[in-house]
Amino acid sequence: MGAVKTKRMPRAVREQQMLDAAVQIFGQRGYMAASMDEIAELAGVSKPLVYLYLHSKEDLFTACIRREGAALTQAVRVGVSPGLSADRQLWDGLCAFFAHTAEHPDGWSVLHLQARTHGEIFAAEATAVREELVAFVTQLIATACRAAHRDPDLPEREVAGLAEALVGAAEALAAWANATPGVTARQAAATLMNFAWAGLGNLMDGRSWTPPAPAEQGS
Repeated sequence: MGAVKTKRMPRAVREQQMLDAAVQIFGQRGYMAASMDEIAELAGVSKPLVYLYLHSKEDLFTACIRREGAALTQAVRVGVSPGLSADRQLWDGLCAFFAHTAEHPDGWSVLHLQARTHGEIFAAEATAVREELVAFVTQLIATACRAAHRDPDLPEREVAGLAEALVGAAEALAAWANATPGVTARQAAATLMNFAWAGLGNLMDGRSWTPPAPAEQGS
């Protein structure tokens, strides 16, 4: 393959081109099957330039995870308007989440599939993204619950568990929606709202499900 001729442009712009190409190749072919030659060709640069900017395949993949993770969390944060009702904030956040994952399927593949299955270093990067989303959802639910209950001491552990469950469900549903033709972001968000809000809505109203006593569980 001959050398790729490139036009001069700012380093930051060129680097984003490389990351765009890398996300597409990693997302569609997988980390192991992706080659630096393919990424360089798609980006319209030489392979040595990719190495000069991003050092190694591992560093390039890490940069992709971080960029796609930051874009996803920013999309969710921007999608939620403070001051609205709790269900509206949750709905808006879910719509933003599913819209972003649908519009960036390769980025979602990098975050949700590739990063988690190709080594602890990459998995840790994906976990950091997930933890940021969980922290945001925890704060959203906690604020709404405490306001509804007029209770500033609502247990953080209970709220954090709800946020973990909600984010986990959203991740699984996004993977399903992206693989199922015809499912829109709003439909995916509505599915999760119908699944989750019945419970969260009851919690807002002070009605929580109570487990049976230990003696009753075996009866």
